[in-house]
Amino acid sequence: MASTQLNERGFPPDIIELQLAHRDSSVRAIYNRSTRLPERRAMMQAWEDYLDSLQP
Repeated sequence: MASTQLNERGFPPDIIELQLAHRDSSVRAIYNRSTRLPERRAMMQAWEDYLDSLQP
């Protein structure tokens, strides 16, 4: 659900996949969790705002 909604909201697919840990399974990628962190934070804030908007 998150991937679909974030794609529909125009976030770059590579950022979404990186955040969901679907991309690179190499040892380097596993330990480097800070790749493109500012963009990922902004995307996750937008996701939080979306979820909050669903509450009555």
